[in-house]
Amino acid sequence: MEIRQLEALIGIADHGTFSSAADALGTVQSNISNRIARLEAELGSELVDRTTGFITESGSVVLHRARRILIELNAIAADVSELNADIRGEVNLGMIGTAGRWIVPLLIEAQRRSFAHIAIRISEGTNSALEPRVVNGQLDLAVLAWPVFAPELSDVDLFSEDLVLIVPREHVLAGQRSVDFTTLATLELLLPLQGTPLRREIDEAAESHGVSLQPIIELDGLRTIASLTFDGYGPSILPATMLSQHLRSNFVAIHVEGIDRRRVSLVSRRFGFPAAPVRAIHGLLQEVVRTANVPDNVFVPS
Repeated sequence: MEIRQLEALIGIADHGTFSSAADALGTVQSNISNRIARLEAELGSELVDRTTGFITESGSVVLHRARRILIELNAIAADVSELNADIRGEVNLGMIGTAGRWIVPLLIEAQRRSFAHIAIRISEGTNSALEPRVVNGQLDLAVLAWPVFAPELSDVDLFSEDLVLIVPREHVLAGQRSVDFTTLATLELLLPLQGTPLRREIDEAAESHGVSLQPIIELDGLRTIASLTFDGYGPSILPATMLSQHLRSNFVAIHVEGIDRRRVSLVSRRFGFPAAPVRAIHGLLQEVVRTANVPDNVFVPS
């Protein structure tokens, strides 16, 4: 079994076809086909369905371990560099958009000062999109809304923030400092998709107050919800950091009574020993949040 064979299988899984895998790995399609054929012959099982291009059940088993093997191999050079006080390597970081708005600028500045030879690649998305990518090794770390459900992952709290009702300044509720769920039940709202972490928090709070909320539409993407609110399509319940300073002349954030703060966590794989660059960025993320001049309504654990 060769490393190139495992890389070929991962390439097909990540890029969808033999030809796309070849492009990503800097080779030709025939080389990818030969590597997969030799790996299948050695294992005595079909790993890629040639008709559909999908990874087979046996292929999924091999793929899971192949990712872990390559993660460990790539960590060797990074760990040796750490001994020379010059950590080098790459870190693939997932980030929910609401956190990225203020964390990423802080992280970039700190990374340039402390770990100039670490390359950070950031993928923005929702919990539902990013969590499985941390599990399968495509991402090393992720900043996600709590709770995180995969048993393969561990998390530490980064910060928490108030959930607020965002409305235009001319809205009938704009002059109020807070709003309860009885009032929210009279409004048509832009709401997160059912089953997403934020929607669960909202629904549980509404249920505890004996009301049901009326969605205009439900979306799995808080930045899209915020954009629709700011374009005049309706009020929404969002994390306080969604209302940027430059929008406050036209919109207000009203405190929502009877709902817990939203927790945001830094997530990593529970098993295995992370490479030196991953450990460095894991610690740096916690440091920059802890020492930052955080936005209003954001609370950092001491």
